[in-house]
Amino acid sequence: MTTIHVEETPHLAYVLRLADSALINSHRLSEWCGHAPMLEEDLALANIALDLLGQARLLYEHAAALEGRGRSEDDLAYLRDAPQFKNLLITELPRGDFAFTIVRQTLLSAFFHPFWQLARGSSDRTLAAIAGKAEKEVAYHLRHAGAWLVRLGDGTEESRKRTVEALETLWPYTGELFEVDAVGEAMIEAGIAPDPASVRPVFEQTIDRLLAEAGLARPVAAWMQTGGLRGVHTEHLGHLLAVMQHLQRAYPGAVW
Repeated sequence: MTTIHVEETPHLAYVLRLADSALINSHRLSEWCGHAPMLEEDLALANIALDLLGQARLLYEHAAALEGRGRSEDDLAYLRDAPQFKNLLITELPRGDFAFTIVRQTLLSAFFHPFWQLARGSSDRTLAAIAGKAEKEVAYHLRHAGAWLVRLGDGTEESRKRTVEALETLWPYTGELFEVDAVGEAMIEAGIAPDPASVRPVFEQTIDRLLAEAGLARPVAAWMQTGGLRGVHTEHLGHLLAVMQHLQRAYPGAVW
């Protein structure tokens, strides 16, 4: 089985983190194809998944250029093992029910919309260009997921129960959105990455507004999950990668 190892500079590591989170989130959303509660939603989730896949492709292409070893976006997506992935842990959790997916997408979109807005000013011109595209896409993702969050939270007793359960489960994973390690510090100092501290007030304001509309309260978490940025994952990522990477691993170098 072919496996590659990427020697990561801080710049390359940072871009890969963004790419990995977009890819894994996209894959989880793609699992709804043919299973959403209505046809319109089936198409909506598939389109959001495609937006995220497009972001991942651009980021992996940029990462490959930064590495300078002639690798492709497919190499970086399909030939790295789980410990090399640095995606946010929240993205790799199993699909769950519809409420779980909506809450997760609301939390992620509420973070990434202001994040990509700020990233448009990155000193990395390629990343800034990717941010310009991603910002527009995530604005729609936030409107879509936020509207569903309100509908589910303020809906039936069952939909409210499931939404509250999803919120309680997922909230402890939001701390990782704002983690800054040595890689993040270097990128912020170089003007390549926005400081997550600048994103937090907008994120919290957006979440509090949507929860108020849904008649829900923000959970109080005494601790937060961590590990994704260091390549320490839940057991779920290995299973996800086994499915996602199967064809490339079974038929190395295959092209359509």
